[in-house]
Amino acid sequence: MTWRQATREEIYRYYTEEFPSYCDELPSFITAKGPKQYALAFRDPHPVRKDGVPDKDFIRRDTRQTNVSGEWTTAAFHNFDDVLEFIHHPARNDPLGRSDFALADPDLLDKPDPCPDAVYYALDHWERPWVLLVDIDAKTIARERATQAVSDEDVSGDGEELLEAAGILEADPAGYPYCFEDIGRTIEYGFEVREIFEDDFNAKETMVMYSGQGVHVYLLDTDLAHRYDAKSREVLNDLLQDTYEIPIDPVVTADRRRVARLPYSLHADVCSIVTPIESPNFDVRSATPEVLQE
Repeated sequence: MTWRQATREEIYRYYTEEFPSYCDELPSFITAKGPKQYALAFRDPHPVRKDGVPDKDFIRRDTRQTNVSGEWTTAAFHNFDDVLEFIHHPARNDPLGRSDFALADPDLLDKPDPCPDAVYYALDHWERPWVLLVDIDAKTIARERATQAVSDEDVSGDGEELLEAAGILEADPAGYPYCFEDIGRTIEYGFEVREIFEDDFNAKETMVMYSGQGVHVYLLDTDLAHRYDAKSREVLNDLLQDTYEIPIDPVVTADRRRVARLPYSLHADVCSIVTPIESPNFDVRSATPEVLQE
């Protein structure tokens, strides 16, 4: 088994033919108006309407407009079908409308509608400020494993040379900065984190999400005392890293304004669906979209 990057045509097929069937399975806090933003990354940068503004390969769009007092005024997306339309045709359905900073109309250009290489939503939430995510990346685990396997005398630096010396770049999936072994270890770590949440914090609402190149672990219980403020997130990072020695990305935990890959969206770099999982024995092959199996 190996991986490859999805083609533009495959990405469009996934979001038009397969992704809509998953929308009813999205976690309850992911709605058209709940996350403060939706975001798209493009493989090829797309121009905006205003002259002199650089082409965009990443855009964030607010789900609600507010007045100067921070009160909601209008919704950018009235239902999830509107979000789908934005994903399918970002330039034609840009929530910025005809603003100078909206994506340029592809009908007026020599290039096609931009393709959503990745779809994200904001962890910052209008109604649930306690959404918290811990990120564990296979690249981090592979780099640590390579550092332990290769002595300083064998290679200089900690980039591709290190991974190549450790045999990681040649192992499946060939050419990626990790092995399937590292993906498997991230999944194991993910369930260890969920167990910590349940045992140490008496958490009742948790979720482990296969992200395509690692896992996202959610802690969703309401934190009325701290509302997962900066200090409580710092304490959680210290607990996971120092006490339990789990290789998380502390920046993701600390920053509540981060965006995360939308569940059931396509990780186009590896042709995998971002999938909620219930077991550390999860088979990543099961996350391959049906439209790519034909």
